[in-house]
Amino acid sequence: AVSLPFAVGQCGNQVGCRFWDLALREHAAVNKKGIYDEALSSFFRNIDTRSGGNGPDIYEGKICSLKARALLIDMEEGVVNEILQGPLRDVFDSKQLITDVSGSGNNWAVGHKLYGCQYRENIVEKLRKTAEHCDCLQCFFIIHSMGGGTGSGLGTFVLNLLEEEFPEVYRFVTSVYPSGEDDVITSPYNSVLAMKELNEHADCVLPIENESLFDIVNKIHQMINSGKLGSAVKQNSLVTSSSGSAKTLQEKPFDAMNNIVANLLLNLTSSARFEGSLNMDLNEISMNLVPFPRLHYLVSSLTPLYTLADVNVPSRRLDQMFSDAFSRDHQLIQADPKHSLYLACALLVRGNVQVSDLRRNIERLKPSLPFVSWNQEGWKTGLCSVPPVGHSHSLLALANNTCVKPTFIELKDRFMKLYKKKAHLHHYLQVDGMEQSCFSEAVCSLSDLIEEYNELDATKDGPRIDPSRLKIAV
Repeated sequence: AVSLPFAVGQCGNQVGCRFWDLALREHAAVNKKGIYDEALSSFFRNIDTRSGGNGPDIYEGKICSLKARALLIDMEEGVVNEILQGPLRDVFDSKQLITDVSGSGNNWAVGHKLYGCQYRENIVEKLRKTAEHCDCLQCFFIIHSMGGGTGSGLGTFVLNLLEEEFPEVYRFVTSVYPSGEDDVITSPYNSVLAMKELNEHADCVLPIENESLFDIVNKIHQMINSGKLGSAVKQNSLVTSSSGSAKTLQEKPFDAMNNIVANLLLNLTSSARFEGSLNMDLNEISMNLVPFPRLHYLVSSLTPLYTLADVNVPSRRLDQMFSDAFSRDHQLIQADPKHSLYLACALLVRGNVQVSDLRRNIERLKPSLPFVSWNQEGWKTGLCSVPPVGHSHSLLALANNTCVKPTFIELKDRFMKLYKKKAHLHHYLQVDGMEQSCFSEAVCSLSDLIEEYNELDATKDGPRIDPSRLKIAV
């Protein structure tokens, strides 16, 4: 099964760069003989370079030249050029890139309407060519940010294109949401306009907040610097640091945050790439965790966040890992799931963990986690035997929980503050095809989503209410 990632915009490509780097490192740690195997084929093609650089794929034997199965799209060249001049330059070629020089000026309309129309044919052509090389295309990944112009506008345009061209292939979106102190003044507009597209065209969205990533990075540095963890922790956390990877340049401030998102994606796809006693493919996540089509926003938490020096970890620490996954410190979004309602939950475990460990911990945690009455057994579990580099085991928890609602309410409030004054609207309305109705429709879509979460929340402590009251898409 093959997953095809799309990195769109500056943030998307920076996260993508960390992801490819870590993925190569992970496969290198497992694949000592340099043989092109099934695990590698999920994200990389093996090209015969003898015939002028564009040779056929080789499915047997030694690795010749690995090419990432991906498309990198940005309307500024900076980040993509850095990738092409950096250690990963051989993993990509010009046929996988779509760039412009002027950027989207932090304007959703420029990314979605202007560049969308301009680059549509180019994107479709490259998409089809990349998909032709995939034997079993399981899902698309879009990595983008919500606050800027290209990530939000062109990112959601690409999402719509994927639905048109390959309606049967699942669409997973990793969306980085701006913080309240975002320096892009128009980010609330861009985010709410993008939200409407995510509501309608994504199968699963993993919202990630910059503030949460920042807090995690700070906590790790504090723990390491204070010596609280003693000699049990390596100085460089592999979750936030790129030490030991191909990257030799000076680390940038966002690298540590991007590394966390890259680790999330590695754990999410581990079952598709490696052996395990309970393998879970990505379609199963959407199938089991999304009972209503629009309520497809999943809260993710990752543990451990630092790298342990000792590999023989006592089982007590294993249980702690499960507890950590349900604590707010380990979430990639600032939310409070324990005081909200769970629709479903998935646990993706990597390393030497037994099914009995999973069951024991689910039973232990269950009483403290409020689940909807009609899905009390709404747990999905995956066990992959290959741990991440530098860890003995790890856990990614994905919760479909009404706790995402405050994030959306805050976003709507920030949008309305600008919209009531019609501030900066003219920048959007001068773009061809952009109408003021786009704004009102987007905020209505967001209000409807919030209302659907409200209806579910209202059932939390009361009698069982038939979920048919929710708007279920037919």
